[in-house]
Order: sequence, then C-alpha cells, then structure tokens
Amino acid sequence: MILHTVNKSPSHNNCLSSCLRVAPANSALLLIEDGVYAAVENTESSGLIINALETMKVYALEPDVKARALSDRLIANIELVDYARFVKLTGQYHTVQSWY
Repeated sequence: MILHTVNKSPSHNNCLSSCLRVAPANSALLLIEDGVYAAVENTESSGLIINALETMKVYALEPDVKARALSDRLIANIELVDYARFVKLTGQYHTVQSWY
C-alpha cells in the first residue's frame, strides 16, 4: 500500500494527474500545502479527485485547508487530518511517494 502526497496546486502543476494515472487501487492520496486546492469542489481538478475516491482514500491536511479558507468548499468524502494523523498515515502505509 502506498501513500501518495501531492503538495502542488493542480492549476500550476501536473503532479496530481501524474500521480493518479499510476497510483494503484487501494493506495491513498494525501493533499498537503497547495495540493489542497485539488480538494475544492466544482473546479477543473474535482473530477480527478471524485474518480480517485472510487478506488482510494483521499485525505487533506486540515491546517493547510484552513490556512487557505477552503473548509466549506471541499469535495464530499475527503477526510481532513491533522499533523498527528499525517504521521500515523506514514507509518500505516508501506511506502510514501511524494509528487512535486
């Protein structure tokens, strides 16, 4: 099982689409830093996230979501995590793959 982390906005970088193109089912995606913009509903990238939710768990780092005032605009079924849960996720998955 792989935990993929994406830290770039999908409007400025293609790392989200690259990640989702190769990520196997049953992996997980953690959106951090500007990557949390991918979690916003009704955007160009929301379709990618909605499709990803069918085969993987999608998380977003809550402090980054709050810092960008996005809390009330997120796609349903994205789980917000704090820093402590972020650390637990890195131990839960066998591999952590960062996408830049």
